[in-house]
Amino acid sequence: MHRRQALKTGLGLFGAAIGGRAFAAAEARTIAFHNLHTGESLAATYWEAGRYLPDALDALNHLMRDHRTGEVHRIEPGLFDLMSALRIRLESSAAVQVISGYRSPATNATLHANSQGVATRSLHMEGRATDLRITGVDLPRLRDAAWSLQGGGVGFYPRSQFVHVDVGRVRRWADA
Repeated sequence: MHRRQALKTGLGLFGAAIGGRAFAAAEARTIAFHNLHTGESLAATYWEAGRYLPDALDALNHLMRDHRTGEVHRIEPGLFDLMSALRIRLESSAAVQVISGYRSPATNATLHANSQGVATRSLHMEGRATDLRITGVDLPRLRDAAWSLQGGGVGFYPRSQFVHVDVGRVRRWADA
């Protein structure tokens, strides 16, 4: 199967990365989140019967909004697939704790001005990145599992107690 065909059928880039087990086209994909800044929690089936579910994606986009401005932005569905694959890899059903999902350009500029760890052109502004933790999973294990998926960028921030994952190019870094 060609890569384009795999993407069209919803297999994504993560099939081989989760122990040789691809997401089956008919397999439902459910993810649970807890936004640490808003206190909101949500468990949603966002993929079913071979397609993404718009209402579930809208609810997930709302939960991942910029908590500073309230601005909601479309989150790349592949990011949900990556986080779902990460939970499978970790054999965890715990909710993903969202520290930062979407960031408006204004929020990102403010954060960048106050921290060298915030990229000027952050993928958070495109809805392609999140900073997270998973209850019961230590950060080095979370980082290693994310890196093993090779689904995009992985940043390790042990002092701030989170791991960054994105669906950009495959790369890794650590906050020294």
